[in-house]
Amino acid sequence: MEIVSDIKVEIENKIINVKSPDKVYWPEANITKLEFIKTMTQLAPFVTRYSGNRLLTSIRYPHGIGDKSFFQKERPANTPQWVKTVQFNHKNYIVLNSAATLVWLCSQAALELHTGFNSYEKPDNPACLVFDLDPDEGNSFEEVSEIAARIHETLVALGITGFIKTSGATGLQIFIPTGEKYDYDTARALNEFFAGYFVHKLGKNLTMERMKKKREGKIYFDWLQMWYGKSMIAAYSARAVKSAAVSAPVEWGELGNIRPEMFTLKNMAARLEQKGDLFEPMLRCDNSRQLDQVLKQLKKW
Repeated sequence: MEIVSDIKVEIENKIINVKSPDKVYWPEANITKLEFIKTMTQLAPFVTRYSGNRLLTSIRYPHGIGDKSFFQKERPANTPQWVKTVQFNHKNYIVLNSAATLVWLCSQAALELHTGFNSYEKPDNPACLVFDLDPDEGNSFEEVSEIAARIHETLVALGITGFIKTSGATGLQIFIPTGEKYDYDTARALNEFFAGYFVHKLGKNLTMERMKKKREGKIYFDWLQMWYGKSMIAAYSARAVKSAAVSAPVEWGELGNIRPEMFTLKNMAARLEQKGDLFEPMLRCDNSRQLDQVLKQLKKW
C-alpha cells in the first residue's frame, strides 16, 4: 500500500495541516480522511448555510467509525485562532460558519456535526419547531416514512409548510420554520401539542414515550430534543455508519421510495447538482401566522 505523507490544504486563505491523509475513516465505504475532506469541501456552502451562527457539538472518531469516539463541545486546545467560538454554559463552542472551519474539523476527525436549534445571537428563539421521528428496533424505515407522510398531510391542511430530511441513521426529521418568533417555552408547547395530536391520530404506530422499554415497538415522536443547549445532526453532515450516509434533505414526494443509506458522501454532491438544496426555501419561510392560530386554540383549552 502506498503511504501518503502529511499534506497542507489551503482554503479561504487558511493553511490547514492534514496528518495521515490516507487514514480510512469509513472502511466499508472505503473513504479516507483526504477523500472526506475533499467531499466536505464540495458540501461546505450547504453545510455552513445551516450550521452558521449555531453552537457546534461534534463527534470525533480519531481512528475511524469502527473505533472509539467522543463528543466535543468545548473547543480543543489546538483550535486555530481564526476559528470563531462563542461561550455558552461556561464552554467555548465552535461556530461552523466557514469552509475553512469545516475542513479543519474534518482534519480533526469530526465525522458528525450536530448544531443547536437557535443562532447564538438569539439564544431564546429556535428557528424551527422540530419533529424527530425515531424508529424502535422493530420498525422499518418504510413505517417511519408513512408516519411522516401522514403528518405532512395534516400540516398542508393547516397551511403549514414543513421541510424534511433523513437523520442519516434510521429516522426522519421535520422542520417547521417559525421566523424565530417564539421563545423555547412557547416552541416546546407547540411541539408537545403536535406530538400529542399525532400520537392520538396515529397512536397505533406512534408514541411520545421517551423510555425505549416502554415504546412497545412504536416510532418515537421526540418533541423534547428541541431545547436550550441541545443539538441535532446538521443538514448535509456525514454519519458514522457503514454506508457513510449523509443527513439529506428530501422531497415529500420521495417518501416511500428512499432509504437513508441512499444518500452518502460519495453521491451527495451529485444529488445537489441534480436537485438543488431542498432546504434553501426554508430560510425564507415563516409559519408564525398559522402557528399563532394554533396557540390561540391552545389558550382556549
